[in-house]
Amino acid sequence: MPKFDLDANASSRISSNDLKGRKAVIYFYPKDDTPGCTKEAIAFTQLKPAFEAADTTIVGISADPAQKHDKFIAKHDLGITLGSDPELDTLKAFGVWVQKAMYGRKYFGIERSTFLIDANGDIARVWRKVRVAGHAEEVLKAAEALN
Repeated sequence: MPKFDLDANASSRISSNDLKGRKAVIYFYPKDDTPGCTKEAIAFTQLKPAFEAADTTIVGISADPAQKHDKFIAKHDLGITLGSDPELDTLKAFGVWVQKAMYGRKYFGIERSTFLIDANGDIARVWRKVRVAGHAEEVLKAAEALN
């Protein structure tokens, strides 16, 4: 897993070192408070007790500033950690800062992706171009099956 150390919600920090010895779900999403990103964050929040029972930490990462994460969390009563990567270093290290195309226009943005990290810090599974519906449940099953 690429190393990272980011500002997070509630004036805290989240780093790859914080995840040592535990499984982790690191999911990358385009933007706070948009329909798909909101549904995804709510789904992970609702399943947080089950992820904790599977000894798995959930971290969402976008390029939004930590202050925007705080507003997003308060608005939707989210219970997960959101990391802020406006410099794009972590996004690029995980390979989720990609060229996209919409209506013939090309631009760079975050590919909605999820990484399941094992307790040794190795990437156990990757989901790319994620569709939100049912995704958090699928990731939970994979986390529960991972020893």
